[in-house]
Amino acid sequence: MNNLIRISSTLILGFFFICSLAQDVSKPNVGGGEANPELSTHPGALKAFQDMRFGMFIHWGPVALRGEEISWSRGKQIPKIEYDQLYQEFNPVLFDAAEWVRAAKNAGMKYIILTSRHHDGFSLWDSKFTDYDMGSTPYGKGVIKALADECKKAAIFFGVYYSICDWQHDDYPVVYPDPNYQFHLAKPIEEPAVKARMDRYIQFMKNQLKELIEEYNVSLIWFDGEWEWAWTHEMGMDLYAYLRGLKDDLLINNRVDKGREGMAGITKSNIYAGDFATPEQRVGNFDLKNAWESCITIGNQWAWKANDQIKSTKECIHTLLQTVGGDGNLLFNVGPMADGRIEQRQIRRLKEMGDWLAVNGEAVYGTRGGPFMPTDYMVSTRSGNKIYLHLLNHPGPKLELPFPETISIQKAYFLNDNSIVHVNQSEKGISISLPESLPDNIASVIVLEIDQPALDIEVIKRTRY
Repeated sequence: MNNLIRISSTLILGFFFICSLAQDVSKPNVGGGEANPELSTHPGALKAFQDMRFGMFIHWGPVALRGEEISWSRGKQIPKIEYDQLYQEFNPVLFDAAEWVRAAKNAGMKYIILTSRHHDGFSLWDSKFTDYDMGSTPYGKGVIKALADECKKAAIFFGVYYSICDWQHDDYPVVYPDPNYQFHLAKPIEEPAVKARMDRYIQFMKNQLKELIEEYNVSLIWFDGEWEWAWTHEMGMDLYAYLRGLKDDLLINNRVDKGREGMAGITKSNIYAGDFATPEQRVGNFDLKNAWESCITIGNQWAWKANDQIKSTKECIHTLLQTVGGDGNLLFNVGPMADGRIEQRQIRRLKEMGDWLAVNGEAVYGTRGGPFMPTDYMVSTRSGNKIYLHLLNHPGPKLELPFPETISIQKAYFLNDNSIVHVNQSEKGISISLPESLPDNIASVIVLEIDQPALDIEVIKRTRY
């Protein structure tokens, strides 16, 4: 039919293939939690965040001098007394904020999140509230302002990671490592002395967070370390409300509170505070109702490690597409070296991702997941009147998909070269003829232009008829 398919017959089987997830109008699990039901996430800021889809996570600090994992190696691979003195050697003279931002831009990343303070308690800025910071290093100054300024110049959204736990701080009661330490231990705070220490510690945190927001124009706070028994649900809701009062459009992840369910990162219910969920080292589950972001490393370790095995170009791009196809963001981590540079092999890998996005970016940025559920060979995204089929593996000579018969496919083509794709329709759905070799050996994108908004299509559970 001249390569164009008109689908106009009565819908017979659509209800067997379609679920109502995309039309779920129940309240997303975002906002200030049960103590602040009127305090909701800023909708414009959250939508803009979701539209960006791809960001750079940066784990960095004095531990890069030893090439071990940030925080978790303190007292294990590195003796505590040695770890806590590393800052006296830390002099990243080759740090160049513009180079970091350029690496993110070349990768096609739209935002940067820097570990301003990890579980080891070291602050990457010259803070008024501690001497355990960059101002006390041989380098003699913080790095956050320079990075925030470069992000602003390059129109890159900037935020910081901030750990709720601090194993070095005198007022924080949890000791790590400890023979009795248990990850996600739900232990109540019982001793008055511990409560008093936490009051002082929380005030310290609020002082630092206010400093970051007001002096460095931070737009997102990415919390972590909330799993420990010293931090409570009530503390999380209080901190969320405090920060929202400082900056209305600030984005705050769900690790500010106790609602995260392990590494799956989902928020259990809206009784907990937070704006988006945070799966870790895995692609999150398909979810059009709740905003989410997977944080995944380019290698095996979060902080820099010599000769760390980094992911292949194909694995990196497929990780991004599986995430976006599930309607999530990908926060992809790099670990700069002790001298302040991001190693060249990581920069090359990021650039390869950026090269793919330079051709196929319209199928990623500003899209939503679906209408097809992700599989190991295909994910889909959509925006406007277009559905994008990302082929991760060659499915064979024909790609057969269930599809609503009331929708007209007006045009079908490969995104990278605009070559026409042949589509045939039957009562079961659509059949797309594929060449023996796909045009992109990493991931090929087929565009289906339809006669109505793609977001109006309910989620199609089955991906083959």
